[in-house]
Amino acid sequence: MLLVLLAPACYSPDLGGDTTAWSTLSAGPTGDSSSGTTEPGGTTDAPEPTTTSTSGWTTDASSTSGPDSTGPDTSDLTTTTDPGTTTTTTGMLPDPSCPRVRVLVPPGQVLNVRPQPSTAMEPVGSLAGGAIVDVLAIVQGETIDGVDTWYQVAGNWSEGYVFGAWVECTLDEPSTAGYYLPLECGTTATVTQGNFGPFSHQGTSAYAFDFGLALGTPLVAIEEGTVSHAYGGTMPGDPCYDGGGMECINSANYVTLKHPDGTQSNYAHLSQVSVAVGQYVPRGAVVGLTGSTGWSTGPHAHVARHEGCGLAFCQSIAVQFLDVAPDGVPDGGEVVTSQNCP
Repeated sequence: MLLVLLAPACYSPDLGGDTTAWSTLSAGPTGDSSSGTTEPGGTTDAPEPTTTSTSGWTTDASSTSGPDSTGPDTSDLTTTTDPGTTTTTTGMLPDPSCPRVRVLVPPGQVLNVRPQPSTAMEPVGSLAGGAIVDVLAIVQGETIDGVDTWYQVAGNWSEGYVFGAWVECTLDEPSTAGYYLPLECGTTATVTQGNFGPFSHQGTSAYAFDFGLALGTPLVAIEEGTVSHAYGGTMPGDPCYDGGGMECINSANYVTLKHPDGTQSNYAHLSQVSVAVGQYVPRGAVVGLTGSTGWSTGPHAHVARHEGCGLAFCQSIAVQFLDVAPDGVPDGGEVVTSQNCP
């Protein structure tokens, strides 16, 4: 069934405009229990765990005390190496039964990727819970509470290792890299405003898309990621829940996902937020329901890919949807059908 709606207004802050409004919206209201979400704690690391496992392979995070989100990420470690020295390692190519590992850290935490199989040096990257990465080698490195197994993993680093107690071997494949429409599989919608749309998609929001959708339509992740920011504090009965003018600019409910490639995606004007900060979200999973919260003239979805600036709203950047022919970029007025089918 094709739903045709008048093109709703869709506004989001512009870095070249009111920087006060931008700062307020980017940070989101903190300490607001009505939002149902928690503001993230920056780049909190998951420390390598304290575990009595001696398997030398994997330990389910749920069976340990879990990471301590306070203090340095090595404060609770008992190690057999000097942090000021280079760890000597031995290793082997991965066993056929362990071509990949899945990260087991709890929601809200990330697993450090180190340049050596040791905590001696600063991380070169991090992996969210649920992420699946290729194993290049299995090595012995720094011993932490009896576990000395580390995995050399593929990624956006010249050489990277993760501690074995926070991962498990898997034969599962990572989801296909790329971006799909933010609609459930088979859903059809009209793009009411595309890139560089004359109404509001300029400047910071130049590469955004508006989808004309009925109130309460599920929006899904365009690619797997971890929720970095979320706000759901604008509730039914609030002045800006059913839309409003510029005075509602900081009242839009939204979700921001951080993707494996370091970029972000944003889903705004939601009537309901369905995820929490720190949660891993597979591609195609619901992040929220469409609405008209904030500076808006009617129910719709505002979706954009952003630079990874660490804030909730960053400069939008180009995205090509794999389920939109021929070039992946739908124009205003175009009818699209999602193939975002996990």
